[in-house]
Amino acid sequence: MAIRRLFLMSGAVLMTTSAYAADAVVVAEAEPVEYVRVCDAYGAGFFYIPGTETCLKVNGYLRFEFSGGDNVFTGGPVGAGGNDTWRVRTRAEIRFDARSETELGTLRSFIDTRFQNTNSDDAGGTLHQGFIELGGFQLGVNDVLFGSWLGYAGTIIQDDVIQYGSDSISSNQISYTFKGGNGFSAVVAAEQGMVFNGYDYVIDDYMPHVLAGVKYQQGWGQIGAVVGYDSVQDAVGVKARLDVSLTDAISAWIMAGYQSDYDSDSFITNQNKNWYGLWEGDWAGWGGFAIKVTDKATINGQAAYEEKGTWALALNVNYELVPGFFIRPEIDYTKFGGDRKEVAESDFGEDDALGGIIRFQRNF
Repeated sequence: MAIRRLFLMSGAVLMTTSAYAADAVVVAEAEPVEYVRVCDAYGAGFFYIPGTETCLKVNGYLRFEFSGGDNVFTGGPVGAGGNDTWRVRTRAEIRFDARSETELGTLRSFIDTRFQNTNSDDAGGTLHQGFIELGGFQLGVNDVLFGSWLGYAGTIIQDDVIQYGSDSISSNQISYTFKGGNGFSAVVAAEQGMVFNGYDYVIDDYMPHVLAGVKYQQGWGQIGAVVGYDSVQDAVGVKARLDVSLTDAISAWIMAGYQSDYDSDSFITNQNKNWYGLWEGDWAGWGGFAIKVTDKATINGQAAYEEKGTWALALNVNYELVPGFFIRPEIDYTKFGGDRKEVAESDFGEDDALGGIIRFQRNF
């Protein structure tokens, strides 16, 4: 009888425990999973940050490039420390683009970080771009508008031997951009300047560098102009540009620049240079073309000339090996003039330079 009572009690306990366990399963239901939603309001690649109405896009590239021959910017060997060897650089660039709609329009914040290693000993990271946009206003650090507003100088790697204000130069700035519905747009901006190529272009009082630009874009191409006032040097720089799509596969562009109060000693002393006129002489010109020869390959060419007599020529092929992976071999030639020629001949015994560079880049 005792054994029988023990079995009955054990069975009752097990049945009670099972009942409680079943109730516990019902009570402890899993929280609903919030999946990432695609945001198609701003183009491909955006998604909603979970729990918000803010759309985010993360992209960038990883780049490896090496160059040899002469330094087409200054003459002499391209290698580190003037050595006769390769110059090698690896760069990673990551961009974060966050946008949301407000009663004042699209609120955008953009961050572009760069990390690179040159010749295995010059390594570091920078905030290349970081700005906030709302209602046409932009606040933060960005590419200098004198170089970016009209468009960069084609798809040439070493496109700024004769400097036009390229994407290697960024500055803290405040700007306002007006965009009309007919292809017309205009910009006004105040910039702080920066230290570039050994010279301090940063403003030295409360008066900023001031810039204004206009452009008109249509299916045939674009025409535009930009003017900048250097408040430190009390000088002006002006550029105008025309882009034309000749066919579906061929495009061409031409650009001209003028600066006031050019100082012929500025190249030697590296002083008194106009923030909006980084070429040598009162004026300079640039031109280029792009020919899409296949679905994967585009040939790009560029020629530039400045008043002091320097020519810069470049030709490359941008080839997409597989989707997102590009190979771009390029050859560059510079014929130095003016003070550039004197320095190149004095330091290296040559008045010209021939160099090559090849870039491997994986975009994501």
